[in-house]
Amino acid sequence: MAYYLYRAANEEDTESLARQIASLVMPGAVIALDGDLGAGKTRFSQAIARGIGVEGVVNSPTFTIIKEYEGSELPLYHMDVYRISQEEAEDLGLDEYFYGEGLTLIEWASLVKELLPPDRLEIYIEHGGDNNRVFRLTPGGAAYEAWCANLKENGWLE
Repeated sequence: MAYYLYRAANEEDTESLARQIASLVMPGAVIALDGDLGAGKTRFSQAIARGIGVEGVVNSPTFTIIKEYEGSELPLYHMDVYRISQEEAEDLGLDEYFYGEGLTLIEWASLVKELLPPDRLEIYIEHGGDNNRVFRLTPGGAAYEAWCANLKENGWLE
């Protein structure tokens, strides 16, 4: 599967990528985030939330699993599945979120990969030294391929 790269030198670069992606989001969008501990998944999620008009504090739903936020553009369903099993995830009714009216953003998504819809944008965040991060975006489905092609055409992705 083809992927695209984005290199962030600082948090402002991360924020910029998130704003660009947020501008493309539509109801039912799914973004699957993964990466090392401390790579910036929650930071990226916060920036996406701001990009779709969520006001107030957005923090990691590590212990609550799912947090719902109202944005001016659409709702955000922010999930952190790090602390749950595959069976527990199956019992949460994630499909209702995946095919709902909002943006579903899942941290540690690879832990429930079998439950994710085939059409999604996977983003893997790696430490690049100091405050640098490397984002690897892998689109699944025509809509997400179009997102990435748009971002590449506009100089955001390699």
